[in-house]
Amino acid sequence: MATMLTTHDVTNQASPLAGHNVYAGDRALRDALAFHLPDAADAHRHALGASLGGADMQEHARLANLHKPHLHTHDRFGHRIDEVEFHPSYHALIGAAMQAGLHATPWAQGPGAHLERAAAFLMFTQLEPSVLCPISMSYAVTPALRANAPLFDTWFGKLSSTRYDPRPLPVQAKHGVTMGMGMTEKQGGSDVRANTSTARFEEDTPWGQRYSIVGHKWFFSAPMCDAFLVLAQAPGGLSCFHLPRWLPDGTRNAVHLQRLKDKLGNHANASSEVEFAGAQAWLVGEEGRGVQQILEMGTLTRLDCALGTAGLMRQATSLALHHTTQRRAFGKALIEQPLMKNVLADLCLESEAATALALRLARAVDRQNDPFEQLMRRLLTPVAKFWVCKRGSALAQEAMECLGGNGYVEEHGAGTMARIYREMPLNSIWEGAGNIMALDLLRALRKRGKSDADVVHALATELATARGANAVLDGFSERVMARVAEAADVSGPEEELGARRLAQDVALAVQASLLRRHASDAVFDAFCASRLAGQGVQVFGTLPAGLKLDAILQRAMPH
Repeated sequence: MATMLTTHDVTNQASPLAGHNVYAGDRALRDALAFHLPDAADAHRHALGASLGGADMQEHARLANLHKPHLHTHDRFGHRIDEVEFHPSYHALIGAAMQAGLHATPWAQGPGAHLERAAAFLMFTQLEPSVLCPISMSYAVTPALRANAPLFDTWFGKLSSTRYDPRPLPVQAKHGVTMGMGMTEKQGGSDVRANTSTARFEEDTPWGQRYSIVGHKWFFSAPMCDAFLVLAQAPGGLSCFHLPRWLPDGTRNAVHLQRLKDKLGNHANASSEVEFAGAQAWLVGEEGRGVQQILEMGTLTRLDCALGTAGLMRQATSLALHHTTQRRAFGKALIEQPLMKNVLADLCLESEAATALALRLARAVDRQNDPFEQLMRRLLTPVAKFWVCKRGSALAQEAMECLGGNGYVEEHGAGTMARIYREMPLNSIWEGAGNIMALDLLRALRKRGKSDADVVHALATELATARGANAVLDGFSERVMARVAEAADVSGPEEELGARRLAQDVALAVQASLLRRHASDAVFDAFCASRLAGQGVQVFGTLPAGLKLDAILQRAMPH
């Protein structure tokens, strides 16, 4: 009998990053939360962090992405059913997200709930981001339902429930529900005013005015949600409607799923194309106010784009740190190589700055009755969404390079870095791409209020908190404020041409001021030296000499 030859021993390969606590090991997140929620207990965060970093949950994430959703338009007898079949791991993940209260639950709680939810959302994204699409939309649509009191009374208790119930049933038979959105059409994209779907009034009902919707949606995410907010043209103009998948009488609504999108990433989530063949829907608010209502919802989904990207950035950075600590080349660990150390420290700075900006926006959402925070929310929503999401893809590419070929390999869903890389562009595109966000910043600046009660003054107040801490930051902030004031007073093609640069620089100034308040001196000094001085943001790994790189790396190390 032939003897099997052993060709080599497997050595110098990093172990998987598993069994770690994504909260305990994230000093940036912990310090930001301590700043925004001082003295708040965090035992529940430690418990969630341990669960999300566990090998069993990571296996659910792998399987949910490996086994994509399947659409069944009809049953085997020819009946239309329009159902999407998911792998059991998808249900396990979305159930965990609802149990953690990442959907509508904060709307039923008191001060601090939205910040707690933001932290949990950021942590959960490090495990698996695509199942959070229906979670995010359920969070965002809930306040809009208040414009229809009967609908809100019926749905809010189920929307804020932490019990996941995937059964295809009417709302009255469910333990908990989720909601999605349907806005985009083929011909319009971001220009929802070009929508052609029509709504015809039929009758008054206990849920309010019921309409019949005929038309389509080009992107209809999470089609297995229990209801959706959709836009359609009513006699009074573009309007917002609540469209349930199952009608109150127990029959299926005329929502016909045409196909599922074959996407670059976001594989565990089902995104679909849909037609409404006389689907029944109830008016939310007034006819003609659909755009205003969708913008209000967009504020919250854009928050989640920033939070989700910050979470992915943290996970990519953690993977890079973990790998380079174990992998050796030329006689020492990769993390000890001077140039690799520069790259890794730069990734750590970008990740912490993203977390800081996303959590600052979450604070503005949480303090809804504070006039100053209302202005900061208006300012920071497009800024954070634009800059954090733009930097996410660049960071993911550099972090993948730290792993070399191992980072590029999918390996049956186990290649977490590859999954992150494919996922990164989505948050930049979803809910308004970069140009939309930059132009929205200009609109925010031009809505000047009485005396100093406007976003320009709010930004100046925010940046003043770090005045005197760093000469480079002081000069940078003065230049940014001069450009902001000019943009607020002048409108035209020239201002639009510079809108992206302005959004970038506002983000950098706010990030630096936040890092002064709740990061280490090493992080703050390095951020100012690398982002605000000289030529500004460049390729990762170009930090100037003299910075405390070891301290930056130690602060960011996962455990």
